[in-house]
Amino acid sequence: MGQVKAGGAKSDRSDRLAPSPNWALAAPTAPDRAVTITEAYARLVARNAYFWAWPLVNIYNRRLAFAQVPTPGLMAGVLPAAPLNRLAMLHDYVEPQERDVACPNQDVAYGGGVLAFDLSPAVVQVPDFGDRFWVYQVVDLRTDSFATLGQMYGTRPGLYLLVGPDWDGDTPKGIEGVFRAKTSTGFIVPRVFMDDTDEDRAAIQAVIAGVDVYPLAEYNGKTKTRDWTKLPSFDKPPSADAEAETHWVFPDKIFDQLPAVLADAPPLPGEEARYAEILAVIAAAERDPALKAAMIDEAAKAETELVGPLLQFRNWGIELPDHWRTVTNGATFGVDYFTRTAVAKSNILVNAPRETRYFYQDLDSAGARLNSANRYTVTFAKGRTPPVDGFWSLTLYNAQHFFAPNEIKRFSLGTKNKTLQYGADGSLTIYVQADPPPDDQRANWLPAPKGADFSLYMRTYWPKREVIEGSWTPPAVIRSS
Repeated sequence: MGQVKAGGAKSDRSDRLAPSPNWALAAPTAPDRAVTITEAYARLVARNAYFWAWPLVNIYNRRLAFAQVPTPGLMAGVLPAAPLNRLAMLHDYVEPQERDVACPNQDVAYGGGVLAFDLSPAVVQVPDFGDRFWVYQVVDLRTDSFATLGQMYGTRPGLYLLVGPDWDGDTPKGIEGVFRAKTSTGFIVPRVFMDDTDEDRAAIQAVIAGVDVYPLAEYNGKTKTRDWTKLPSFDKPPSADAEAETHWVFPDKIFDQLPAVLADAPPLPGEEARYAEILAVIAAAERDPALKAAMIDEAAKAETELVGPLLQFRNWGIELPDHWRTVTNGATFGVDYFTRTAVAKSNILVNAPRETRYFYQDLDSAGARLNSANRYTVTFAKGRTPPVDGFWSLTLYNAQHFFAPNEIKRFSLGTKNKTLQYGADGSLTIYVQADPPPDDQRANWLPAPKGADFSLYMRTYWPKREVIEGSWTPPAVIRSS
């Protein structure tokens, strides 16, 4: 109730009493760690923390893995990997047996590197790509983008600097721009478009030779070049499930890792209490093995019950016509914790909205699960292929969101394909099925895995306004037989 002035009128807010002088001292900023807590409460906090921190721990454990890499090369001969604050670059499309990052892309030559700003700022080289589409995805531990490097930004060729939250050094002469992360760990993934032709595979090599990342101590103002066709291969421990994505988050280890992870990523405004609560419960678990065992049990349940279902696109996202799904805040999640974890589980390391809009599909137009026991068509009416200034593609993934082997080694169709056949009316139909279609349709055939569920995934790189504003959405997936 407001104060009442003479005459019965309420005062305005400016007349209210100020807080007591010592009110801040009376309200601790963190829980009392000496208090005994119940198992039920510890389980509650553990379950929430596991879901919330899943993307951060995922990236953190990738950092630990890359820290063991001796030199830029290929993990298991497939995945670009490099020591911290360095980069490895593919010189062709990613191989179909890749299992470290869900929803790989066979439209670009990929690069990859982990950024460790607690060790050093990192220099990023941007060569002259000419008219070729390119974008460097640069995200922090939360998988939020913090740099704008790409064709859609009008980025000039040159040398750029990525720094952490605490860096206060002088910017060296010759650096075109500086981008600052909010966390001490980041990830960089260059993507450079390449046609599916032998001619373009040859032409791209001179361009990507100028793509590189290295610690600031090695900066001399000059552009370095590399022959990315000559990378060593490193062994990788076999995965427990050769079909699923490599496991990066472990219920039995996460509470040992979280203090370091949270120190890497200082709280966003409003997250201070969340951090304090998690750390207080972890401290209690360190004193009580039974409590810690209960938290690990709850984390395992959260993996199965909360995180696991997010692999399936139909369980989350913004629903569009004909059962397509999308998100509008990729790599700009902020405090949208649900979407951040959903994307991290199903297709981590997505681009920011201005760079790429993604569309996900598990169902046909009737709402039935896509399965190769059936045949399907996706038809773009004349002038209704995805409106982009970069490129578009339609990719098929198995139920685990990886490429399904097929006889023609084709996993996507789109801008990169120069032999797509259009109808007499200007329409474009893609045939999605396990068995080969008639010869006059084979150029437009997207093979499905035999006898299995699958998903479709549409990429629109450098999307035009119609995509961003939602007036364009993908056409229905029609079951044809």
